[in-house]
Amino acid sequence: MALKGRALYDFNSETEGEISIRQDEDLVVFSETSLDGWLQGQNSRGEVGLFPASYVEIIHPGLGTNHADYPGCSAGSLGTQVSAYDSSSQARSSGGSGFFSNPGSFEDDDDDDWDDWDDGCTVVEEPRASGLGTNGHPPLNLSYPGAYPSRHMAFRPKPPLERQDSLASAKRGSMVGRNLNRFSCFVRSGVEAFILGDVPMMAKIAETYSIEMGPRGPQWKADPHPFACSVEDPTKQTKFKGIKSYISYKLTPTHSGSPVYRRYKHFDWLYNRLLHKFTVISVPHLPEKQATGRFEEDFIEKRKRRLILWMDHMTSHPVLSQYEGFQHFLSCLDDKQWKMGKRRAEKDEMVGASFLLTLQIPTEHQDLQDVEDRVDTFKAFSKKMDDSVLQLSTVASELVRKHAGGFRKDFQKLGNAFQAISQAFQMDPPFSSEALNSAISHTGRTYEAVGEMFAEQPKNDLFHMLDMLSLYQGLLSNFPDIIHLQKGAFAKVKESQRMSDEGRMVQDEADGIRRRCRVVGFALQAEMNHFHQRRELDFQHMMQSYLRQQILFYQRVAQQLEKALRMYDHL
Repeated sequence: MALKGRALYDFNSETEGEISIRQDEDLVVFSETSLDGWLQGQNSRGEVGLFPASYVEIIHPGLGTNHADYPGCSAGSLGTQVSAYDSSSQARSSGGSGFFSNPGSFEDDDDDDWDDWDDGCTVVEEPRASGLGTNGHPPLNLSYPGAYPSRHMAFRPKPPLERQDSLASAKRGSMVGRNLNRFSCFVRSGVEAFILGDVPMMAKIAETYSIEMGPRGPQWKADPHPFACSVEDPTKQTKFKGIKSYISYKLTPTHSGSPVYRRYKHFDWLYNRLLHKFTVISVPHLPEKQATGRFEEDFIEKRKRRLILWMDHMTSHPVLSQYEGFQHFLSCLDDKQWKMGKRRAEKDEMVGASFLLTLQIPTEHQDLQDVEDRVDTFKAFSKKMDDSVLQLSTVASELVRKHAGGFRKDFQKLGNAFQAISQAFQMDPPFSSEALNSAISHTGRTYEAVGEMFAEQPKNDLFHMLDMLSLYQGLLSNFPDIIHLQKGAFAKVKESQRMSDEGRMVQDEADGIRRRCRVVGFALQAEMNHFHQRRELDFQHMMQSYLRQQILFYQRVAQQLEKALRMYDHL
């Protein structure tokens, strides 16, 4: 039986089969039984299709308004409960639940437990989630009843809590609507809740990170005590009387001068903490894991090179370098203190959306449209750079294969052919010139040596180029999600201003949304600025190093050929 309904919020259809509805619009609902949170019905314009059940209230004749799926529960309470679940998920994850885990963490790098580090709370025990965002944002738990209401009919949401920043006298429907897609990184990261004022202020915020205006716009305030850290001496260690083996790395930060020894799993733990905490920062990816061959010399050397680059980016970032968990990672020598610091980092409350509360932004006014234009420009730039980095990486990888394969074999074939000529000339002694034969034979050996030089040369230039390109592929892959956070914030500002202009939201609340959007905007611009600064330095160094090594290589080749040439001068 068809029922009357009323739209609580605006909804714009995005796919075939959906229909758009407007707040306070009268609807015809064909059945109050929803399918995965969707109802079928007809809007006032005669269009028939699907719309979200949580955006509609059913009007029963002679009865109060009830939500279609949950008698006695308003449509707004379901949306509030889903958002409350998102917030509670973030709170639980700050205690080490692992929702922001490295996507590659299914592999245990050292194939062992954590009993030598911390029995009580380990990364290995954290639940792993597939399909994480590129910057580690967690997916919504599909087992939660609010995700698919029709599969959990016994679930009854609690009454909704009033938002802290909304006026008690504001009429129903004056709040900015929440994103229907609860799986987007804008929702999962908690930034939506921050923009809407649903992230509570802490009584005391111990850490602060400042953004200041620079010559190119907003920038992170420089670390007052900059430092660097070396990564050296990868050493194979054993435990349990040789049953288990692992590689440890010697880290020596310049500000302390005291070396510490860390395994890859320790890096992995730190990386997950960084993803969990710094929502709007592009955290450099760790070198990839490898299931087999972990103790082969080439793999260990490659991992060391890439850990050096990773560490260099960490220490050069004005925010990441000051993170307490990172400082603890670099300095702690005592096992007991290490475990305490590790647990303290896992219980950190200023993570995800709450991290935005630690930011101090400039007072200068920025037009939001100008900020949006700048973000769009960076988005197009980062996409183009990502494509070009991939292209260069592909070409360089193919060149490495040619150095070790085709080039080497071709020069060996050429050298063997010269050797065959020399041997042929020796077949008729009366007409054989020993000096000429020797010179041709030496030329053959020279080209065989040149082939070996080509095979070894990538270690001096192309490998280092590929290391840098791999680092930037990781950094660039983070930005789509980070930019999406800003785009979501812009959308909420525009929606709140429209509602304010229509008299459906008080201006103070709309101003609060705009103010919090400025925080996200300043943070993204500061991160964009830092990325450009590092990019210019890194690619300048990469190109200089590559060209220098190429020049030295061809000089060595030329010296070998000149030596062979001189043997023909005085025959």
